[in-house]
Amino acid sequence: MAMLLLKTLLAVIPIVLIYVLLVYGKTPTHWSGLWGWLATLAIALLFFRTPLSVGLRASVHGILQSFPISVMILFSLLQVTVMERAGAIARIAVFLKTLAPHKREAQIMMLNLSAGTTLVSVGATPVSVLPPILRGLGYDIRSSIALPALGFDALCTYAMMAAPLVIYCDLTGVNLVEAAKIFSSYLPVVSTLICFAMFWFVGGWKMVRRGAFLALMVGLSVGGTAYAIAHVPAFHSAILLTGVIAGVFSILVMLAYLKLTGNVIIDRSVLTEEDLAVEKSMSLPAALSPWLILIGCLLLVNFVPAVDRLLKTELALPVTVVPGKPVAIRPVWNAYFWVLASTALSLPFLGLSGPRLKDSLRKWGQRSLKPFFSGAVFFMLGALMNFSGFRAAADGTWSLLDRGSNMVSVLADITTKAFGRFYSLIAAPLGMFGGFITSSEASALAMFAKYNIETAKSLGLDFLVVTAATGIAAGLASVISPVKLQNAAAVIDRIGEENKVIKDAFKISLVLVAAVAVMCFFMSR
Repeated sequence: MAMLLLKTLLAVIPIVLIYVLLVYGKTPTHWSGLWGWLATLAIALLFFRTPLSVGLRASVHGILQSFPISVMILFSLLQVTVMERAGAIARIAVFLKTLAPHKREAQIMMLNLSAGTTLVSVGATPVSVLPPILRGLGYDIRSSIALPALGFDALCTYAMMAAPLVIYCDLTGVNLVEAAKIFSSYLPVVSTLICFAMFWFVGGWKMVRRGAFLALMVGLSVGGTAYAIAHVPAFHSAILLTGVIAGVFSILVMLAYLKLTGNVIIDRSVLTEEDLAVEKSMSLPAALSPWLILIGCLLLVNFVPAVDRLLKTELALPVTVVPGKPVAIRPVWNAYFWVLASTALSLPFLGLSGPRLKDSLRKWGQRSLKPFFSGAVFFMLGALMNFSGFRAAADGTWSLLDRGSNMVSVLADITTKAFGRFYSLIAAPLGMFGGFITSSEASALAMFAKYNIETAKSLGLDFLVVTAATGIAAGLASVISPVKLQNAAAVIDRIGEENKVIKDAFKISLVLVAAVAVMCFFMSR
C-alpha cells in the first residue's frame, strides 16, 4: 500500500505542477503544459520504468490525437483574424447590439447563450466577440467578463463543430451517435441551470424570479435540441452541427416569446454614429459569409452518406506511431479543413485582398502558434501517462507487464480503494479541475479519459457516462478559466478585473458541477 501511495504522489506531480505554474506562477498555458509534459516524461523514465523511445512515441501519438482540436484552433483563429481585419466581426457585433435591448433577460439569453453557442460552434470565440457588445449595452465590467464565458458552457462539447465530441469518440472507441446520446442526457438540466445562473449573476434572486419562465424555456430548448438530434435517427447526420442548430433554435424561441409578450425584438435606436458607419461598410450576409459557407459545406459532408463515407472512412489516412493504435487523421472530413476552405471561399465577399490579407496572415501567425501548441501539449501529456510503463517486444508490439508501472493504472487503483462505487461523484469535479487547468474540454478529456475508463470498469460503472461527466464539467469550467476570463477582460481593456469575477463564478461552477456529479452517480450505475 505504501508503494501505491508513493507512486500515486509521483503520478499527480505533473498535474499539481501545472496548477501551481498557472495559478501562482502566472505562467502562460503553453509553457505550463510544456513543463508538465517534461515532468511527466522524467517521472515516467525514472520511476515507472518507461523507455525513452516509448515515451517520445506516445507523445507523438498524443499530438496526432489532438489534431481535431489543435489544428481546429489554428484555422479557426485564421478565420476570426480574417473576419476581424475585414470588419466582419464589428458588423456582426452591431447587429447583435440591436437585439432585444429593452428586455434584459431575453437579451442576456440571446447574446450569451444563443449567439455564444452558435459562435463557438463555428470556431469563433464568444469571450473575444461579446464583452465589448455587453459594455456598449450598459452591462457592468463584472457581467461583461463573466457572461460570455458562461453562456456557451452547456454545449461546449459541440464547440468548433463538435471537435471535443470527436475526441471523446477517438478516446473511448464509440461512434458519434452513441457519444452524442450520452452527452445530451446531461444537457437539458445543465443548460437550464446555466440560464438561471446568468440571471443570478446579473440581477440576483430578483432577476431569477422574474426570468424563471424564460430560463426554463430557453434552457430546455437548447438542451432538448441536442437531445433530439442525438436520439432521433433522422437527425443523426446533423450531430456535428448541434451547437449551431441549438443556438439558432433558441433564438427563434426567444423571438416568439418577445413577439407574444409585446416586446421590441430589434431596436436600431441604440446604435451610435460609429455603429451606423460600420453597418454601411458591409452587409450582414457578407459579414456572415465565412460561417454560412462553413455550415453549407458541413451540411453537404454530413447529410450526403456517400460523401461522408468517402471523406471519413475511405480517406481516413490512419497513421500508426504506437503499435496497434492507429490514429485516423481524416484530413478532409474533420471540420478544420472546412474552416480553412470556407475562409478562402469567403474572401471575395469580405473584400479582403492584397496588403490587408497579408496583414491578416501576419497577425494570425503571431496569435496562433501558442494556442496551437497549448491544444496539443495536454494530449501529449495524457498519452504519455496512458502508455507509461509500456515496453516494446521483439516483434515491435507494446505491452504493459506490471500495472504498478503505469501512471493511469496506479491512479485508478488508488481511486477504486478510496472511493469505491462513489467514484462517479468525483468524475465531474475532476473534469472541472482539468478544465480549469487546460481551458479546454477536449484537453481535459485527453488527460483523464483512460483514468476514468479503467476506474469505472473496475467498479462496474458505465465508463462512457463517467467519462462524459468529466467532459461536461471541464466545459463548465470555462467561467473560472483564467485564460478565458483574461481574454474577455483584455478585449474591453480591463486586464486584472477577471480576478474579481472568479469568486462569484466559482460558486456557480460548484453548483453546476455538483448537478453533473449527481446525474453521473445515478446514470452510471
